[in-house]
Parts: sequence; structure tokens; C-alpha cells
Amino acid sequence: MAKTIKIRAKVKDGITTVKSLITHPMETGLRKNKKTGELIPAHFIQEVIVKHNGKEVINCEWGGSISKNPYLAFKFKGGKKDDTIELSWKDNKGQSDSVTAKIR
Repeated sequence: MAKTIKIRAKVKDGITTVKSLITHPMETGLRKNKKTGELIPAHFIQEVIVKHNGKEVINCEWGGSISKNPYLAFKFKGGKKDDTIELSWKDNKGQSDSVTAKIR
């Protein structure tokens, strides 16, 4: 599977800012195919977990109302340069992906 996550983390004055972009269709299951008129099946991310050096710092439960290719940004205290950040997601069809990055 091609990588679906771009992530960047920077620390400044003891505050780590994490920014990520996840490539995903995020279908609600309510939209119709314009040619056939049939409903497009639901396909959306249900859970996003971000860990700092193995410790969970954020856990998101998402649904079909989140937009296509979601952007997630947040801040937390305690990160240091060269610490690791891991972001992982799972969707309603059993697909998943994860990526690890260093804090700059």
C-alpha cells in the first residue's frame, strides 16, 4: 500500500506542533454515483492515534462527516528534538496505515 500520511512535527519553547495530511476518500455512504444513481458505499477513517515516544497523546474517533483527505493539527507539551511521533489510522473497511517521524 502506498503511504497515505504526510506528517511534520516541530518543537518550540517546549510545545510540539504536529501537522498531518491523510489521503483517504472519506465516503459517507449517502452520496450517489452520478452515472448509475447507486449509492457509493461508506468508506471512512474511524480511529486516528498519535503517539509520542510510544505514549499516546491523542486518540480521535472519526465518522463519515470528516472531509476527504483530512488534515489534523494539534499541539502538546513535552516533546523534544529527535523524539519520535507515530500516527496511525484504521477505517471501517479494515484498512490502516501508520507513519513515524522525528520531531524537528
